[in-house]
Amino acid sequence: MEESAGKNISRRGFLKTAAAIGTALTVAPALGKIRVVDNAVNGTSVGGGKAGGGLPHRVLGTGKAAFEVSALGFGVMGMTYNRSQHPDRKQCIRLLHEAVDRGVTLFDTAIIYGPLNNEELAGEALGELRGKVNVTTKFGHEVVNGKATGRQDSRPATIRKYCEDSLRRLRTDVIPMFYQHRFDRNTPVEDVAGTIQDLMKEGKVLHWGMCEVSADTIRRAHAICPLTAIQSEYHLMHRAVEDNGVLDVCRELGIGFVPYSPLNRGFLGGDLNEYTRFAPDNDNRNTLPRFTPEAMRANYRIVNVLQRFGRERGMTSAQLALGWLLHKAPWIVPIPGTTKLSHLEENLRSLDFVLTADEWNELETEVSEIPVTGDRYNAEQQRQVQ
Repeated sequence: MEESAGKNISRRGFLKTAAAIGTALTVAPALGKIRVVDNAVNGTSVGGGKAGGGLPHRVLGTGKAAFEVSALGFGVMGMTYNRSQHPDRKQCIRLLHEAVDRGVTLFDTAIIYGPLNNEELAGEALGELRGKVNVTTKFGHEVVNGKATGRQDSRPATIRKYCEDSLRRLRTDVIPMFYQHRFDRNTPVEDVAGTIQDLMKEGKVLHWGMCEVSADTIRRAHAICPLTAIQSEYHLMHRAVEDNGVLDVCRELGIGFVPYSPLNRGFLGGDLNEYTRFAPDNDNRNTLPRFTPEAMRANYRIVNVLQRFGRERGMTSAQLALGWLLHKAPWIVPIPGTTKLSHLEENLRSLDFVLTADEWNELETEVSEIPVTGDRYNAEQQRQVQ
């Protein structure tokens, strides 16, 4: 493995040499494989159409539920929660501002992240930019006195309370999109949708979405109050939404899709391996079967495929993983998170590459031939998803 890893392009290696290669990516046509241009097969880059000269934009949802955002969003979670060490608050705020300067308009947080301090960070960094950027957040996980209880609570009164609390922490008067974070088996989804509909009428919420729910639940919720987006884990190592009807119902009903953990919690970027150690008190990867040393050693074969495939096209494994998602549908908007400017720039550059459909199929086939070792969640976390 060491020899193989040494021959491939890692995220870190790519970024260290970026200054030396300068505009090498723009001469990719010489490779006969990719083009760094503004339009792909359908006349746009993999990111979609551009708005205002910034990043390409995409639209989540349709009709009154339509929500225009940058083609790549930013997951804020790891800046305070579940990702081991992180920079201090001032550095995090600077990085969020760098993302805004580069054209990112969609930022994702949740009440449970921290709990609470992730929303507070997003509010401090981005609250003054409301109208220019959109900070989406989530309700559903019960938080009492700043502590997570492990239960779900989406009763109408609780949703209203969490909405008011989130508005205050995010320093805004309207939530651009409010997701139900996890399905509450004790509260009918119709009651949840009806409560959100009322909050929209009151001007406190503009759009809404749901996370990790079944196709049937999506239909029932959408019939009461049209959904803008569904958020679920989706990447080259976890493709359940392709088989369980979720992507199909989103396509049918005109609902957008937001993949979280699009790099499999950093693994597909190539920087994590069997020797990586996660902070015991602030990293959920310690609890995930897919992140044991044995599983990471076996699964690194997938990273090797991405690195080899990317090396031939001037791309990193992370850029390929994000590009693959962007290629899947124009209404898909991944939300990778990072605490490093270099990774932010690398992720956003994914929007510049164009591969043919045959190339994406080739990559997908090669990866799918390698069995994934380890479940994505332990039993307790898996019970929380539909």
